[in-house]
Amino acid sequence: MKVDLFDFALPPERIALRPASPRDSARLLVLDGDATRDLAVTDLPGQLRAGDMLVFNDTRVIPAQLEGIRGDAKIGATLHKREGPRRWRAFIRNARRIRDGEAIDFGGGVSAIASERQEDGSFALTFAGEEPVELLLERAGRMPLPPYIASKRAADARDLDDYQTMFAAEKGAVAAPTAALHFTPELMTALDAAGIGHATLTLHVGAGTFLPVKAEDTAAHRMHTEWGRIDPATAARLNAVRAAGGRVIAVGTTSLRLIESAADRDGIIQPFEGDTAIFITPGYRFKGVDGLMTNFHLPRSTLFMLVSALMGLERMQAAYAHAIANGYRFYSYGDASLLLP
Repeated sequence: MKVDLFDFALPPERIALRPASPRDSARLLVLDGDATRDLAVTDLPGQLRAGDMLVFNDTRVIPAQLEGIRGDAKIGATLHKREGPRRWRAFIRNARRIRDGEAIDFGGGVSAIASERQEDGSFALTFAGEEPVELLLERAGRMPLPPYIASKRAADARDLDDYQTMFAAEKGAVAAPTAALHFTPELMTALDAAGIGHATLTLHVGAGTFLPVKAEDTAAHRMHTEWGRIDPATAARLNAVRAAGGRVIAVGTTSLRLIESAADRDGIIQPFEGDTAIFITPGYRFKGVDGLMTNFHLPRSTLFMLVSALMGLERMQAAYAHAIANGYRFYSYGDASLLLP
């Protein structure tokens, strides 16, 4: 499909620079079949059925944004995928000033050797020393806010909490699974009381999620890989929900992409551990999920293509036009939508 089919005009003032407070006070646009409802995230329990299950991504964002120097050149690095105990693939700013085998000094006694540049401009960074890389990042890194926020303000102490979900446990993401940012202990209690279950999986979100689609046709776009895991017990729980007539509702496109990567042709969700580069566009047949809660996405992005695959392109174009006209807040710190095809 032509990528420009997924374009739309978004006024800059619709981009949220801070999350709603409290988190579950964010607005919720519900697309339930042909019905459209303007609600709040606190209304979520009433929009689902007893026996449904929400699936959250328990990845934890690491301080993966680094600023360093190589000689007299300033170098920026955003880690996006672990390749070994001391090695990460990273997108590099000012990459033309680096050659394979050169060291970048990130301050605080943290340095790394750059190697194996790829066509996308990324390098492998191998960190020096014996300390765990996670400790090095705590010392030298900062929270990797999305570019559409970072271009308008610097990350600060509030983001250390704001950009983590209440489910964050497994360190490794460089972007938050932002749909889950709306959840609070009080909302989870209300969902439990309504008979709506929840489960967790892990997908370490990479910085590739923010890269624009540069191809003119979706068939020419190559997704970056991300590592994920669904353990056998979780897979069995999700299959049992569907077998009993309940729905599996992914919270966030990361949860959905991993479930769809793990589901077989018959819709049975298998245990999964490894990389996925699944790219979902209109025409895709969903096998493992029955709905999605997600934030509002960028024009021409793979994520807007994904929600268009779930609900139909015309339906999503109309829904986004409605959201823009009615003052919904967009992107990572913005409002949410509940998509029930």
